[in-house]
Amino acid sequence: MDKFIVSARKYRPQNFSTVVGQAHITTTLKNAINNNQLAHAFLFCGPRGVGKTTCARILAKTINCETRTKEGEACNTCPSCVSFDAGNSLNIHELDAASNNSVDDIRSLVEQVRFAPQAGRYKVYIVDEVHMLSTAAFNAFLKTLEEPPPYAIFILATTEKHKILPTILSRCQIFDFKRITNNDTVEHLQEICVKENIQADKASLHIIAQKSEGCMRDSLSILDKIVSFTNGQLTYANTVEHLNILDEDYFFKFLDMMQKQQLPDAMLLYDEINAKGFEGDTLIEGFAEFIRNLLVSKDARAAVLLEVADDFKQKYLQIAQAVNTGWLIGALNILNDGEIQYKQARNKRLHIELIIIKLCYLQQAIELSSDEDKITKKKVVEQSKAVSFKALPIVKVKEENKVISKRMPGLRWNSRRPTTDNRQPKNHKLQTINFKPSNQKPETSNHKPQTLNPQPQTSLGSLNKIRQQLTNKKNNLQQARQLSIDELQICWQLFIDQLKERKNHSAVTNFKLSVLKIIDGNTIEIITENNIQQKFIEQERGLLIEHFHQYFNNKQLVYNVIIIETNNDAPVEITLNKKQQYLEIIKEYPLVKELKERLKLELD
Repeated sequence: MDKFIVSARKYRPQNFSTVVGQAHITTTLKNAINNNQLAHAFLFCGPRGVGKTTCARILAKTINCETRTKEGEACNTCPSCVSFDAGNSLNIHELDAASNNSVDDIRSLVEQVRFAPQAGRYKVYIVDEVHMLSTAAFNAFLKTLEEPPPYAIFILATTEKHKILPTILSRCQIFDFKRITNNDTVEHLQEICVKENIQADKASLHIIAQKSEGCMRDSLSILDKIVSFTNGQLTYANTVEHLNILDEDYFFKFLDMMQKQQLPDAMLLYDEINAKGFEGDTLIEGFAEFIRNLLVSKDARAAVLLEVADDFKQKYLQIAQAVNTGWLIGALNILNDGEIQYKQARNKRLHIELIIIKLCYLQQAIELSSDEDKITKKKVVEQSKAVSFKALPIVKVKEENKVISKRMPGLRWNSRRPTTDNRQPKNHKLQTINFKPSNQKPETSNHKPQTLNPQPQTSLGSLNKIRQQLTNKKNNLQQARQLSIDELQICWQLFIDQLKERKNHSAVTNFKLSVLKIIDGNTIEIITENNIQQKFIEQERGLLIEHFHQYFNNKQLVYNVIIIETNNDAPVEITLNKKQQYLEIIKEYPLVKELKERLKLELD
C-alpha cells in the first residue's frame, strides 16, 4: 500500500503560477528575478498557512534554475531543480528558529555563509518563525544580514512581525502576505477534488473555506478529514454535521419564528441546538452575522459583500426584502448587548432564552417611524381613548343686567378670584347663587332665568376670615422681637436644651463652644474654631433656622457659620529620657562626653 501524503504537502505549489491568492507577491518576485534586482534579504510576514515558506522555497529554487522560462519560472527539469525537488540541494539551508533560537545556532549559520556555493549562483538561507529568535541571536545576526557575501540571500518568514527588532526590519525587503479569499480557496479545492476524483458540491467547499478563515493549509486538512468521513462524497449536510457548525437553515428558521412571534417553537429549536453541544455565544455570534448579511442584502449592489455560498445568496436577497429594516437594526442591538453580557451571566441558558424572547416580541415592541426625515424609535402601546363625559346643559342666570353662564354641577366664577389683600374695588357687592340640588332634573331652555338672592352673611363670613388673617400677619410683624445679643443667647440656649432632650450630646458640646455675633437686624454670624464644629451646626440648619424664626417672629432672619482658628502656641513641658538628657548636657558641657569616653561609661 502506498504511503498516504496529505493534500497540503502533495499539492504544495512548485512555481509562482500555482501559488493561490498572492499575486501581488509572486509578480513582484518574478519581475525582480527577470530584471536581476534581487535584494540580499527578504522578510515574508502574514497569517499562518498563506504560502510564506512555500514562496521562499520557490524563490530559492527559481534563482538557481539553469534554464528559467520567459515568465521567470523554474523549469523543474535542470539538475538544480531536480535536486531541489528531491531535497538534496546544497544551496538551500532551512533553519527553524522556533527550536534553534540561541546565539550558537545563529553563529553556526553565519559560519556557513563564508563558503561559496559549489554549484549554482546563490546560497539561500530560509529562517522560518524568525520572531522566535532571542535578542542576543538577533544581535549576532545583524552584521551578516546587513553586508552578506554577494552569493548569499536570506529569506526570513514570520507570523508576528511586531516582535522583530527594528534593526532587522530595516535591513530586509518586506512582503506582506494576505489571507486567501473564500472564492480562491473554493476554486483551489475544486481543482484538487477533480484530480482526486472526489465528488463535492460548491456549498460544502464554501463551508470548508469559511471554517479555514483564509488559511489554505487548514482548508486542505479539513478536506482530507471530511473525505475520509464521507468516503469521497462531500455534501453540504454531511460537511456541516462533521464540522459541527450551526447551519444557516437554523437561522432562517429562527427568523421565520420570530417574525411570526412563535416563541414556543423558537425555544424548542434552541433546545435542539443546545442538545447538539453548541455554546450560547456561538449561537449569538452566528445569528448576529446572519442579521448582518440580511442588512447587506437589502441592496442588491452590496450582495458582493456576502461571504456565503452562491446557493444561499438568492435566498438572502429574497428574505431581506420581506424583513423590516427597523427589526434588523433592533435585533443587532439586542444580540450585541447579549454577546457583551454573556460572560458575566451565571445562568447561560436563561440568558440566551431571554434574548430569544426579546427577539420574538421585537416586532410588537419597537417600530421605526420617519419624522421629518429623522428615524425615531417609539414604543407600540394600546391605543388610548379619551374619557368621555356626559354633556351637561348650560344654565343662564341674570344678576343686575349681567348674564353669567354656568355648567352644572359646581360653581366657577368667570371674574378673577378675590385677592388675599384688603384692596377691594369700591361698590363691590358679593353675590351668591342658589341652584337646585343635583338630583333634580336640569331645567330646560324655556325656563326663565333665576334672579340671584344675595346672602351677605355667608359671604361676609369668608371675607372676614381673610381680613382677620391679614390683620394677624400685620400684628405678628409688629410683635417681632428685636434682635439683640441677650435675646440671641437665650434663643441659643433654648435650642441647646432641645438638643439635650434629643440626646445629641456631641452637637450640644459643639454648640456651646460656638460664639454668636449680630451683623445687622436680620443676619446672625456663628463663629466656630474648626470644621468639626461647623459640620455639627450645619447638620441642624433646618431646625435651627426654624427655631430662630419662631423665637424672634421674623421670617427674614438668616445666619452664617464661619471658622476662625485659634493659635495655641503655649510651650508644652516634655519629659526627657536619660539619653535625651545626656544629649542636652553634652550640648552645654562638651567635656562630659570626653569624660564618658575616657572612663568607658555607658548609659543605663
